[in-house]
Amino acid sequence: MLSRTVKVAAVQAEPVWLDMAATTDKVIDLMTEAAGNGAELIAFPETFIPGYPWWIWLDAPAAGMANVPAYWANSPAADGPEMARIAEAAAGNGIAVSIGYSELAGGSLYMGQKLIDATGATIVDRRKLKPTHVERSVFGEGDGSDLVVSDLGYGNVGALCCWEHLQPLSKYAMYAQNEDIHCAAWPTFSLYKGAAKALGPEVNNAASMMYAVEGGCFVLAPCGVIGDAGFELFCDTEAKQQMLQKGGGFARIYGPEGTELAEPLDEHAEGILYAECDPALQAIAKSAADPAGHYSRPDATRLLLNPAPRNPVVWGDAVTQVGGDGVGSDPLVEPETMEL
Repeated sequence: MLSRTVKVAAVQAEPVWLDMAATTDKVIDLMTEAAGNGAELIAFPETFIPGYPWWIWLDAPAAGMANVPAYWANSPAADGPEMARIAEAAAGNGIAVSIGYSELAGGSLYMGQKLIDATGATIVDRRKLKPTHVERSVFGEGDGSDLVVSDLGYGNVGALCCWEHLQPLSKYAMYAQNEDIHCAAWPTFSLYKGAAKALGPEVNNAASMMYAVEGGCFVLAPCGVIGDAGFELFCDTEAKQQMLQKGGGFARIYGPEGTELAEPLDEHAEGILYAECDPALQAIAKSAADPAGHYSRPDATRLLLNPAPRNPVVWGDAVTQVGGDGVGSDPLVEPETMEL
């Protein structure tokens, strides 16, 4: 569990849409502000760089193709100069960061989350395992290697995107790695307002809260905002203005027993939420229910996790056998699995 109290920060902000350089500047400014206020870890919303591609929910896929060139051009590579700047800012400010971004890799995009520690070292580069619904028209999938929790010295930190928090097996894979602080990245909660409750703040903040309670961990739930710039960019018709409204910022920070640890901002406001993660709260929560420890029943139910990367090309000599279920790190290699 956490070895000491840690001050954390969750961002509620609008990106500089389709501008990775300007959004990177904004990320660094927010990191600097949070570090100046004593935060040791800051978490940003889903695909904050260069912004979430909201057109996929507002029109036919063919109509959205007009946005593809700009979105690709402004999606950073995992090892690109924008991420190097963020790493430099992390080291300069002595703050760890979980940044959500559209990752460009070759000719594909992925919903990436990068965890950089306070020395500027990249600890984790992960991808959303299963983009949700129309997100699959833009983004590729991650694999079992993306379900990872890492030790930052004071405790174990992990991250998931959006509706990954509705996937029980993925969540359990994280809990089983003794996660202390979790970064739950969300885009915004102003889509189809009043017509699709499952996309709104009540359901999705409940998912973040239940993650905290189930995992006995602290949850930072950063959230994006639709401001004037986003509304003008995406909502060029009256119908779209009804489907995607301004606001939608519902950032939260939850304790391991479900308590809100930070005062929420207005849904239209930009800012940073702060909270102290006290290991005493975690000890109390874990003593009641540790999902992968004393509160588990492995004799009845267990999770099988394949943590190996799934590579589309196998270079060199390959083992010509496949696991019984036909899945593995690649089509030709026996899968390595972990029972959790």
